[in-house]
Amino acid sequence: MCGLGEMAAWLPLGSGFTGYAVRFCDPALGFAIGYTYWFKYIIVTPNQLTATAMVISFWVDVERINPGVWITIFLVVIVFINYFGVRFFGEFEFWLSSFKVIVIVALILLCFILMLGGGPDHDRKGFRYWNNPGAFNTYIDDGAPGRFYAFWSTMVSATFAYLGTELVGVTVGEAQNPRKTIPRAIKLTFYRILFFYVLSVLLLGTLVPYNSPELSSATNSSNSNSAAASPFVVAIKLASIPVLPHILNACILIFVFSAANSDLYIATRTIYGLSREGKAPAFLSWTDNRGVPVYSLGVCSLIACIAYMNVSSDSQTVFGYFVDLVTIFGLLTWISLLVTHIFFVRARKAQNVPESNLAFRAPFGTGGSYFALVFCIIIALTKSYDVFTHSPEWGSFDYKTFITAYLGIPLYLMLITGYKVFTGCKRVKPEEADLWTGKEEIDREEAEFLAVQAMREPTGGWFYEKFLSWLF
Repeated sequence: MCGLGEMAAWLPLGSGFTGYAVRFCDPALGFAIGYTYWFKYIIVTPNQLTATAMVISFWVDVERINPGVWITIFLVVIVFINYFGVRFFGEFEFWLSSFKVIVIVALILLCFILMLGGGPDHDRKGFRYWNNPGAFNTYIDDGAPGRFYAFWSTMVSATFAYLGTELVGVTVGEAQNPRKTIPRAIKLTFYRILFFYVLSVLLLGTLVPYNSPELSSATNSSNSNSAAASPFVVAIKLASIPVLPHILNACILIFVFSAANSDLYIATRTIYGLSREGKAPAFLSWTDNRGVPVYSLGVCSLIACIAYMNVSSDSQTVFGYFVDLVTIFGLLTWISLLVTHIFFVRARKAQNVPESNLAFRAPFGTGGSYFALVFCIIIALTKSYDVFTHSPEWGSFDYKTFITAYLGIPLYLMLITGYKVFTGCKRVKPEEADLWTGKEEIDREEAEFLAVQAMREPTGGWFYEKFLSWLF
């Protein structure tokens, strides 16, 4: 994120990080990252549709109503919003995002109160479950090795949860005063992760033991209601709070719907952008008189129909396949961004651009990018290591999970190699990288914006900026 912020603050490009890869590293990498990002979002859309069916099964058993019914309803609605309600879309997402923040803050506060015994059962749990049954479950093996295997197996889910933080790189070309807003967004991401992710999971771990029967029934793939309940819902049920689990599950359903809506939008705009650059069929760049890329929307909507795999398979199994695919495509996007940042710094040094000219500098420079690059590669190669386990207890080689977990890697390499073969493009030399085209225009726009801002009277927004904006 910091590497992306450094490049975006220097030169905010409308083409986002695909443009940075083309300019600073290799056109083939730009081509590969563009399609990798599109693959991620055409898979995450049916992933969210699958999640809606799982969440609704909390109330309606899949034996009563087939999940395909809910998938159809939500798919039609999000396509309708993306086609007819572009202006409504932005306003809808703004208020819904604010609602999400309020709900998660309330959940964190609730978990803290329950942990201290403020629930109906008045059971002061504290960190009891960290001692019995323990903070970490075991997997494949017993003892410390088993706990480590369990920890590493969660890398798939954990990485999946963090994907999307790089979205700021898609918006840089449309942001006002990007030299200030982009670095600020990058920095605040760190604090939001600490608050929304780390703190909430820490408190959740004090309320739900890993051997809870409620948790087992929510995650057991043999159960028809598999994964119907969020761990937060389980925590509330264990605290014996009536009605609230249903309210929270309804909130989760709204959040999943919002995510599916946004993901289809990003997938549509990504393939539209690739078409505009001549890297996808030309008909995908056609728009109607309202500027909606209709054919791109149609193609992405058709691909989203793979969510109907739920009709003949268990929801949690299908969800797991989608998570694996999205995670590998997301990791490959991150790897590409890190490589691009390393090449950007090389180009900057080769062309004698001093660090003092940068609006934002990655705190750890290329050293941080190399470290993150190695770590992302290790996770990409080992995140689904358990498919290789062969024991009577864990079964034979899981070829389906293997395909979904690692399909992205050969596909990514084929995209790079194929583009280089067909176009004959060469890697960009540091001294020849284009660091300047468009920069003067952006500098001028920024100066004009700041001049206008300086002439305006203060509106009292300082309270929001100082105390609330980090949260929202």
